[in-house]
Amino acid sequence: MRLSRFFMPILKENPKEAEIVSHRLMLRTGMVRQQSQGIYSWLPLGKKVLDKVNAIIREEQNRSGAIELLMPTLQSAELWQESGRYDDYGKEMLRIKDRQERPMLYGPTNEEMITDIFRSYIKSYKNLPLNLYHIQLKFRDEIRPRFGTMRSREFLMKDAYSFDLNKEAAIHAYNRMFAAYLRTFSRMGLRAIPMRADTGPIGGNHSHEFIILAETGESEVFSHRDFVNFDIPAEDTDFDDVAGLQAIFDKWTSVYAATSEMHDEAAFNAIPEGERLSARGIEVGHIFYFGTKYSEPMGAKVQGPDGKEHLVHMGSYGIGPTRLVPAIIEASHDENGIIWPAAVAPFDVVLINMKAGDAVCDAACERLYTALRNAGKDPLYDDTDDRAGTKFATADLIGVPVQVIAGPRGLANGEVELKDRKTGARETLTVEAALNKLVG
Repeated sequence: MRLSRFFMPILKENPKEAEIVSHRLMLRTGMVRQQSQGIYSWLPLGKKVLDKVNAIIREEQNRSGAIELLMPTLQSAELWQESGRYDDYGKEMLRIKDRQERPMLYGPTNEEMITDIFRSYIKSYKNLPLNLYHIQLKFRDEIRPRFGTMRSREFLMKDAYSFDLNKEAAIHAYNRMFAAYLRTFSRMGLRAIPMRADTGPIGGNHSHEFIILAETGESEVFSHRDFVNFDIPAEDTDFDDVAGLQAIFDKWTSVYAATSEMHDEAAFNAIPEGERLSARGIEVGHIFYFGTKYSEPMGAKVQGPDGKEHLVHMGSYGIGPTRLVPAIIEASHDENGIIWPAAVAPFDVVLINMKAGDAVCDAACERLYTALRNAGKDPLYDDTDDRAGTKFATADLIGVPVQVIAGPRGLANGEVELKDRKTGARETLTVEAALNKLVG
């Protein structure tokens, strides 16, 4: 993409309404625009990052055996009345009526709808286990939306729902998602700590939040320092291996970790003082096992191997992509802007033409730009006539991992400069050597 043709409305000043780093940088880089309280448009730069995040989520959900579908955002109130949650959920639910005066709602979550889908088609244990997921917009009428897309009213959610014959099988489904979540966040450059957590309005009796540590986290969290060194499940993890997944779960829950709501001060103080970790945290995922909480009132049953009908055991598993993007920024930035992990960066490379209009600079940059694209890379080519300082500031602000700087002096010797955005390390290479390094 040529910067001269890209829609990226950079703000020179820090927005006054932005309270935390990620909100400030997302507005400054033109990733998002607030349309009303807690509701945002994702502009092209932000959408590219969001798509990268969603792609990783999909890959790991699919790897674990989950199957994607898509449910509507507007739901009939009847299903929620059937489950008993319509009146209990609270003012966070946006309730509306259609032109026939039928009660509807803008879905804050999809347990009822997925249970209805399941009971309509699945009648035998032979069709189990089953895990269905989608990535869909949700709405919760937060009393105080803030921190940009970190806590907004409309947000994108990956929610998965598992169905199993009994609790034993459901716990294996839970462990599948537990391992998949560890892999998902690690691929985005995050170290997420699974912590015992309250189940909230979803309900249930087995729950973990996945927390990343950040100074601007919403709440205080407490854990053992050993989590920093635990191994992430490998790419070839066998998600059908019951014992293997249980071992992963047991390892990651073998030492203390809890959110403030579930904190046990005595258990925390029993940890040797040098091994205690108390910090602020950001929730990036939440998984639940809730048994027959929804299948019982909604009659979701299957015929078991004994010929009898059994209520299915369910779990739900959420990740908020529109929350993950600012969480990554909170975990990876400096005074100059964002530092994107390569896996979620909006572009692979920023190519900076130091003297647009100069024949030598233009020719070298065109060669680099074309070669990078032909090699399957996604470069952003700064072909504008802005001053050098502005180009450097923009490149640092948007946080693309690698910068290629092509100027008249270097090109007089057939050379360009490569800058690593994270470390600041610079390297001077011939154009050919730079290409070879960039395309691997």
